[in-house]
Amino acid sequence: MTCRTSERPLLPGSLLPVTPTSIQARWVLRGTELQHLLHGVGPRSWQEDVADAEGCAGHCVPLLDCRAFHYNVSSHGCQLLPWTQHSPHTRLQRSGHCDLFQKKDYVRTCITDNGVKYRGTVAITTGGLPCQHWSHRFPNDHKYTPTLRNGLEENFCRNPDGDPGGPWCYTTDPAVRFQSCGIKSCRQAACVWCNGEDYRGAVDRTESGRECQRWDLQRPHAHPFEPGKFLDKDLDDNYCRNPDGSERPWCYTTDPQMEREFCDLPFCGSEAQPRQEDTTFNCFRGKGEGYRGTANTTAAGVPCQRWDAQNPHQHRFAPEKYACKDLRENFCRNPDGSEAPWCFTSRPGMRVAFCYQIRRCTDDVRPEDCYHGAGELYRGSVSKTHKGVTCQRWSAETPHKPQFTPTSVPHAQLEENFCRNPDGDSHGPWCYTTDPGTPFDYCALRRCDDDEPLSILEPPDQVLFEKCGKRVDQRHSKLRVVGGQPGNSPWTVSLRNRPVALSQRVALICLPPERYVVPPGTKCEIAGWGETKGKSPVQGHGLLKARRPSLGSYPKALSLIPFTVGTGDNVVLNVASLNVISNQECNVKHRGRVRESEMCTEGLLAPVGACEGDYGGPLACFTHDCWVLEGIIIPNRVCARPHWPAIFTRVSVFADWIHKVMRLG
Repeated sequence: MTCRTSERPLLPGSLLPVTPTSIQARWVLRGTELQHLLHGVGPRSWQEDVADAEGCAGHCVPLLDCRAFHYNVSSHGCQLLPWTQHSPHTRLQRSGHCDLFQKKDYVRTCITDNGVKYRGTVAITTGGLPCQHWSHRFPNDHKYTPTLRNGLEENFCRNPDGDPGGPWCYTTDPAVRFQSCGIKSCRQAACVWCNGEDYRGAVDRTESGRECQRWDLQRPHAHPFEPGKFLDKDLDDNYCRNPDGSERPWCYTTDPQMEREFCDLPFCGSEAQPRQEDTTFNCFRGKGEGYRGTANTTAAGVPCQRWDAQNPHQHRFAPEKYACKDLRENFCRNPDGSEAPWCFTSRPGMRVAFCYQIRRCTDDVRPEDCYHGAGELYRGSVSKTHKGVTCQRWSAETPHKPQFTPTSVPHAQLEENFCRNPDGDSHGPWCYTTDPGTPFDYCALRRCDDDEPLSILEPPDQVLFEKCGKRVDQRHSKLRVVGGQPGNSPWTVSLRNRPVALSQRVALICLPPERYVVPPGTKCEIAGWGETKGKSPVQGHGLLKARRPSLGSYPKALSLIPFTVGTGDNVVLNVASLNVISNQECNVKHRGRVRESEMCTEGLLAPVGACEGDYGGPLACFTHDCWVLEGIIIPNRVCARPHWPAIFTRVSVFADWIHKVMRLG
C-alpha cells in the first residue's frame, strides 16, 4: 500500500497539531508523505487495521529507529519511518490519503532544558568550526561510541554528557578539541513583547513545568480556541500563545487538575516598540488597538471608569500589567482585541460599552469602488470589508464554513475572495471574513453616485404574519417602564442558562419585512428591567445588560440586541405602552436629527419611557394582529423625558442583516 501523492514537492509549511499523550510530542503535516530519494532505500511495510493515529504512535514510541510514521486516514494503515524531513535525501510531497507524524526532538530547531534530547542537524560550532563525525577519532580522539540511544549520528551537535551549556561537538580543528554549538533554548529563541499576542515561539511548558495541552484537543480541558477558527493566532501544536488578550502567553495543561497556566517567557525589553503607523489620536484604524486619544465617554455619553480603579467594576486590565496598552486615566482603549475601543463605565449597571463616537480614520474606510442597486451584479475585485478585514475565499471552509460557494451559486461568480452579493442582500456586496469572530461583513464599497436609494418613508404595504408575535395574555396594555408596573412581554427574556423552552410566557416575536415603515398611531410596547423611578434626566440604571451582536456587523446599525442577560434574583420585567409618530413630526422636536434608519414614539405628559438599563430592549408594535419587533431601544442623553419623543433604531432597515446573522451563525 502506498500514499497517493502528486508529483509536486511540498515545501515545509505550517506544522499542525495532533492527538493526546502518546503523540503529544509530535508534529503533524496533514496530507503529506515523506519520500526517500535513494533507490532501494525503503521504509518498513504497512501495518493494517490500526485504530487511529494514536495507535500508530504506540508502535513508534518504543522504537529508537522510528522517527516518524505515515498514517493512512482511509485504510487506517500505519507505516513507520526511520527518517524525518531534515534527514538527508528526503523530500515532502502532497498526499491524497496520508498524514505525516514526526517526533518533535528530530524536527525541533531549539532545545528544551539542556538539550540532551536534541536530535537536530546543526553541525557547526559557535566559532564557525565544522563538527567532527562522532564515529571518527581524528583529529580529536574521544570515548563516545554512536548508538541509536545516544543519537551520536553523522557530525550533528549533541549533548551526551548533559553539559549545562547545551549541545556541543568535537571540531575538525586540532587546536580546538570541542566547542558549544550555541543552539538557543526554546525559551530564548523568541522573546515576548507587550503582552505576547504575537509570540510564535516553541515553548510548550508552563511556568510550573506542566506540559501544555494541544490546541486542537478538547481533553483534558474543553475550550473555544480551535486552531481552524483562529488562524491569525497561530495555535500550532501545544505551544504557549495568548489568543484572548491575557496578561501574557499561556496554555491549557495536560494536568486535569490545572486548566490553564501562564508560561515562563523572557521579555524583549524596552527597545522593542510598537509600529508608529499603528498609533492614532483623533480616529482609529482596524479595531482601534493603536488608538491613543483622550476620548473618555461611551457612545451614549456615559463617563468611563478609570483603568486603575476596581470600582464600580472589578477587572483584570491593571495598567501596570498592560504597560504597552497605554491604559491611562479613563481613556477609551482596546487592550484585548475587541472590535473597537471601549471602556468600563462609571455606572454599576453597565459594565462595559464601546466608544463608537470616535470616528474611523478616513484612509481605513475609503470605499474602493461602487455598485448599482443591491450590488447583485457587482463583479469587481474589492476583497476587504468596510472595517478593513480581509475577505475569506469563497471556496475555503475556514475560519467559516460557507453556505454560498462557487458550486452552489455558479451564477454569482464567487471568485477568489472578491466581494459579492449571492443572496440579494439589500445592504450590498459582502463576504465571509478571515476574522473568526465575524462570520460575514459588508464590503468597502459605496453606492454609485447615480444610483441613490429612494426614501423608505412612504405608506407601508400590507403584511401577513403566521406563527410569531402571538400573546396569550392581552390584559397588560397600559403598563409602563419608568413609572410603570410589572408586565408580560414573552419575547423579552432574562437568559441565565443560554437554551429556553417556548411557552405561554416565552414566545417568538415577528420580524418586519425589509424597509417596512410602521404607520403613525400604531400601538407599541417597550419592556425591560431598567430604572423605574426616573431619578433624573440623565441618570438611572437597570438590571438589563445589553450585548453587542457577535455575528456579522454593519455600520451605524443595531448597536444593541434584545436578547439580554439580567442580573439579580428578584428581577421584575416592566412594560410601557407608546404610540408611533412620523419622522417628520418627531424631527420638529429633535431639530432634524432623526434619520430614516430610526423611528419615534410620541412624548407623554408622564415620565414614561426607556432608561439606561433598558438599552437593547424591544419596541414591539401591534401590526396586522401580531406583535412585531419594529424598534430597538438605543442610548439617549435623557431618561423618559416628558413631552419629548423617544427615538429607536428602525429594525426593518436591517431585516436582511438580521436574517443573515441568524442563517450564517
